Formats: sequence, C-alpha cells, structure tokens
Amino acid sequence: MTEVFILKKRKDFVKVASQGQKMVSSSLILQAAFHIPAVKSIPGGTGLGYTVTKKIGKAHVRNRTKRRLRAAAREIFPRHSLPGVSYVLIGRHNTASCNFAKLKEEMIIALKRINKILKKEKSANEKTPDPAADSAD
Repeated sequence: MTEVFILKKRKDFVKVASQGQKMVSSSLILQAAFHIPAVKSIPGGTGLGYTVTKKIGKAHVRNRTKRRLRAAAREIFPRHSLPGVSYVLIGRHNTASCNFAKLKEEMIIALKRINKILKKEKSANEKTPDPAADSAD
C-alpha cells in the first residue's frame, strides 16, 4: 500500500495540470503526473489533491463534492495508486449527487487507465537514450 499525502499549494496543482495526463469520466476528472522535483514529497509516496470550481455550485455543493471525493479516494488510492505520482481529482457538476458506488467505480477505472498511460510514458522515456550523455565523452 502506498502512503498518500495531500497537495496543498497552487504550484503543485498547476504543475500536475501542465505536465501530466488527464482522464475524464462522467462524475470526475483525474489528472496525474510524475513527481516534479520542486514538489516536496515523501519518497515512494503518492500526492493527492482535490479541487472543485465555483461553476459547480455554491459553497455547500462544492464542500459536499470535495467530501465525497476525499471519502472515495481514501478507500481507493492507497491500493491502486502508483508511488512517485501526484494526482489531482476535480469534481464535476454531478459528483455531489451521483451514486457513491458509481463514483468509486469510475474513480478506479480512471485511475487504472491513467496509470497505464503513465507506465507507458515512463518506459518510453527510459528507452530513449539521452543525447547529452553521449556528447559528454
């Protein structure tokens, strides 16, 4: 099981959004990127952040949306997340009102798909030789 820590700073969210991958489902959006060196993280841990925009609704709706995302993530992320990856969960218009079992199911599917993409990306980066290393000789 992977230890999960919470992303709190805006720059962490922005880096995940700009440098990572995105998976969209009907009740949530999941963004993921490998840890950026500037992000202070636990070695081998997983970063996790939550965000809900004002477009979703008033404060009580946004709070309920974040509570549901946190509750589902608490059950799913320690088992299914990759170590060394930062994730951001973004609430959508129906996250607060959809069936909780459906929300968890969609979160697992999105997490598995994005992990598959990240693993391919990592293996592709490891296979390509660094041209700067060749010229250093």
